[in-house]
Amino acid sequence: MDCAQIMKVLGDQTRMSVLEMLLKRPQHVHEINDQLGLDPTLLSHHLRALRDAGLVVTEREGRSILYRLSPEIRRNPQSQSLDFGCCTLKFRTH
Repeated sequence: MDCAQIMKVLGDQTRMSVLEMLLKRPQHVHEINDQLGLDPTLLSHHLRALRDAGLVVTEREGRSILYRLSPEIRRNPQSQSLDFGCCTLKFRTH
C-alpha cells in the first residue's frame, strides 16, 4: 500500500468512520449506511475510495455487498487501532 494514498484517503471523516465500523466487524453496505445516513451515491464514492486505496475488500453475498478491512491491515480491536505498515491509526474510545 502506498502511504501517501492512504493518508489522502484517511483525510476524510466519513472514510475514517467506515474504517472504525469495519474494525469491529465486516458490514454490509446497508448496515454502514444505517449508521452514517448518507446519500447512497455519496457512500458509494467513499467506499470506492477505500477499496481503490487497498484499505477494504468486498465480497458479494446474494444481492448485498459485504465490506471488510483488507487482510494487509493489522488490526487490534482491543486498542482500537489499525496498522497500515507505514503508520498506525488509533481511534478514540467512546
